[in-house]
Amino acid sequence: MKIYLANPRGFCAGVDRAIDIVDLSLKKYGAPIYVRHEIVHSRHVVNSLRQKGAVFVEELSEVPEGSVVIFSAHGVAKSVWEEARQRRLHVIDATCPLVIKVHNEVNRDYTQGYELILIGHAGHPEVIGTLGQIPDKFHLVSSVEDVEKLHVDNTLNLSYVTQTTLSVDECRDIVGALHQRFPNIKGPHQEDICYATQNRQNAVKELSRLVDVILVIGSPNSSNSNRLRELGEQCGIPSYLIDSANDINPAWLKGARAVGIAAGASAPEVLVTEVVASLKAAEPSDVEELTVIEEDVEFLLPKELVQIEPAVR
Repeated sequence: MKIYLANPRGFCAGVDRAIDIVDLSLKKYGAPIYVRHEIVHSRHVVNSLRQKGAVFVEELSEVPEGSVVIFSAHGVAKSVWEEARQRRLHVIDATCPLVIKVHNEVNRDYTQGYELILIGHAGHPEVIGTLGQIPDKFHLVSSVEDVEKLHVDNTLNLSYVTQTTLSVDECRDIVGALHQRFPNIKGPHQEDICYATQNRQNAVKELSRLVDVILVIGSPNSSNSNRLRELGEQCGIPSYLIDSANDINPAWLKGARAVGIAAGASAPEVLVTEVVASLKAAEPSDVEELTVIEEDVEFLLPKELVQIEPAVR
């Protein structure tokens, strides 16, 4: 059997930065360090940081007053910042810079009098945080059908932004529907879908040309990992989302001559190694990297942490 490894795969610059922020905060301030929401959507990463002394909470009310708290890579609503200020919490912000870019677009357009539309999935932490940037005039759409049902007050001053971890193709259809319904709508100057999401989706498209089955490594609550699995299916290849090698069903691989492995932006490389080892133990296999593009993006750490050496992963 042939195993193709999608490249790029796994950690993006925003995830690397967020994990480093927790690690470095633990070094500087000592345990416990509180983290609002999972720092990234990876059970493996969260469990590893928990063992080092990170305490994950869903609400700031669970954090003792005056403590150090980290906001996850997904970003938070303005009301969360205000609550942290009132409770005298020391906030370290691990929001991905590409999510901050979307927040800045939202605040700029709202200040200029636009009514806003967010393309995204209801309930996702990034979507909750983005919707929470402004008090009103914000609509969420998740499909072309949502666009058709949309009621807005001001069609002449209308703009949209997108969740960063959507499928490029899925977003394109919704954007097309928005422009068809509202010809004057304004979009972002640059595509909001992040470089890492797009690169990993392009890698899955290339995998689909060569393999019979695609395994996407990522946690069930990881939006970008779910989009990778969906994309594989759309390309006509049976595709499965797995959290680890233990989730592989041998029946998926029956008769497969080539298997593709992709990994979402919050999946650590150690999980890829374990999946490859599991496949090779079941059947002798050759492994080949399928490189679509080399990534070299890095994001700066918060100033208070830059003098501390990050952990080697």
